[in-house]
Amino acid sequence: MSDAAPAVPAVTHAHLRRDAVAALTAYRPSDGSQQRLRDDYLAHLAIHPDGVAKAGPPIHLTASCLVVEQSARHVLLTLHRRAGRWFQFGGHLEASDASLWAAAAREGREESGITALTPARTIVELNRHTLEGNFGRCREHLDVRYLAVVPDGTPPVCSEESEQVAWWPVDALPEGPHGDVADLVRVALRTLAALRV
Repeated sequence: MSDAAPAVPAVTHAHLRRDAVAALTAYRPSDGSQQRLRDDYLAHLAIHPDGVAKAGPPIHLTASCLVVEQSARHVLLTLHRRAGRWFQFGGHLEASDASLWAAAAREGREESGITALTPARTIVELNRHTLEGNFGRCREHLDVRYLAVVPDGTPPVCSEESEQVAWWPVDALPEGPHGDVADLVRVALRTLAALRV
């Protein structure tokens, strides 16, 4: 069986590629590792015009959204059905998405059940990770992460993609092999503090 992707006309995702290049170019990395990731993402998009599409290369961009309570005491996470781990909300870009930000907002709303969820338009973090488990032809995600703040006590609704959706205290997050969620939460809370100054 071939692992080759079905042909995807670049034009179907051309607007997303343009937006991704603009958003990544405008992103101001917080440190050298984020700068290298930004440069890697831009280089990937220069080589792969369909690098924003799930049906494009096995390494492609995704968008995600970390949901934080207004008080910054809890974060809302989903127990991913395939990975069996707790994550922020997110996934693949779709041709109907207007932008990376719109994809992150759509994923956040779909997976959390919070219809009024609206992320800030500023990229919070980039994260490149190899996929382990049953993810089909996807090998690596170049994730672009955003932050959404909702009122304390906002009730979530579990989607079909999740085993569970739950609020977690920021000082008692689920453990993972790479500490991705804890690292993201630290960055998000710093970003939230800066936005409130």
